[in-house]
Amino acid sequence: MVARAYTVAFEGVEARQVEVQCAVTPGVPAFSLVGLPDKAVSEARDRVRTALSSMAIALPSKRITINLSPADMPKEGSHFDLPIALALLAALEIIPPDAVEGTCSLGELSLDGSLIPVIGALPAAMAAAEEERTLLCPKGSGAEAAWVGATQVIGAATLADVVRHYTGQSPLPPAEPGEVTADASGRDLRDVKGQERAKRALEIAAAGRHHLMMVGTPGSGKSMLAARLPGILPPLTAPEALETSMIHSLAGLLTEGGINRTRPFREPHHTASMAAIVGGGRRAGPGEISLAHNGVLFMDEFPEYPRAVLETLRQPIETGEVVVARANAHVRYPCRFLLVAAANPCKCGYLPDPARACARVPQCGEDYMSRISGPLMDRFDLRIEVPPVSFTDLDLPPSGDSSLEVAERVATARAVQQARFADHADMRLNADAEGEALEEIATPDGEGRDLLNTVAERMGLSARGYHRVLRVARTIADLDGSDDVRRPHVAEAVSYRLMSMKET
Repeated sequence: MVARAYTVAFEGVEARQVEVQCAVTPGVPAFSLVGLPDKAVSEARDRVRTALSSMAIALPSKRITINLSPADMPKEGSHFDLPIALALLAALEIIPPDAVEGTCSLGELSLDGSLIPVIGALPAAMAAAEEERTLLCPKGSGAEAAWVGATQVIGAATLADVVRHYTGQSPLPPAEPGEVTADASGRDLRDVKGQERAKRALEIAAAGRHHLMMVGTPGSGKSMLAARLPGILPPLTAPEALETSMIHSLAGLLTEGGINRTRPFREPHHTASMAAIVGGGRRAGPGEISLAHNGVLFMDEFPEYPRAVLETLRQPIETGEVVVARANAHVRYPCRFLLVAAANPCKCGYLPDPARACARVPQCGEDYMSRISGPLMDRFDLRIEVPPVSFTDLDLPPSGDSSLEVAERVATARAVQQARFADHADMRLNADAEGEALEEIATPDGEGRDLLNTVAERMGLSARGYHRVLRVARTIADLDGSDDVRRPHVAEAVSYRLMSMKET
């Protein structure tokens, strides 16, 4: 008799079904594992054998063959331990084979039979729901996987609990979805003294998910401003939380017993490799741009990143997804993020300071900023200069709106956009609008059109820049509560592009 259990193999955020077949036949005693397993899967034989021995279950003196089907798909990871053990227990008629066949399982076995949480429980639950199977996983992964309400999720602490569950001695209760509440960081926009234009740009960027470039001398507050951006962003909606958590589950970042509604904020170091930023490596895993999906990617010291890394950002910024191509895999990851870049104006950092400027002005700044290519710079909707703050300004009382007040305006503007794009599956915010949809929602009035045409002619605005100005103007109008895009909205949007042209 051939017993069958089911699990998954991961290809990006997709979980593909794998059938685990077990046959116990007469012959020389052996325990063989076939089906293109990697080293971690091959070692499952010893873990399963020892775990069963700890439960006083002895393997018969026969030939045990485990096949992972489809056999031409690479199998990686330790989560195959539990399905292999279930298929073997079903073949030995210790647990009912039909109950095992109705279950998709994953989990790593320790030598004493306890189950260790593994990555990918959330995508596995999605795959189990599509196949109309129950998901069996370690107890530590149950709160994460239970967010998929379309299937029942059972979390078990040990293999013995699994046996008692399937034999009816002690059924396990379904897992409940868990949500992690992030601690309030206490970072408020009012902590930033001055920089009102930068705060306004942050609000616009947050409202429409527009990419932002900040240029300023060291200590002017660029990192401080970026760190306060998550405080004005609305929490993840349920679909967004599911999308983001599926990527984080594959990366092993969901370790707190549930998923988090706080938008991701990733800040890689400028020495990070291309695989770390874009994705890749031996397993073609997600990179920082995918881990920042539906959140913020903050890249400080932007010109210091390797040129090849910066250029690879151009396509993901436009399409909202990245394809990690390797010899044995082509994996697609979503990466719809808000890019916030910070840079010094030159190598020494004090180009605009007359008291500290170097002797190579302006060549110093031109050489430094030229590390950022024109096509990449053109993809920033907003670009601002962050002037230095004098020490006398630090004694001034807090100014401007608090993060809570700004967050309310951002949430209102995003609610307007959500209603606007309700019928467009591929559009959520103004930054996603293109084609007819952009013309329909962002065509300015007569005065605004005249201003935009004048700017386009005199400043050499590219077609991409033209459309990005329209998107920003639409967001400014939403923050203003206006149904139409008017001249003041266009003027403010244009002001954030002119600074970019001046430098490039």
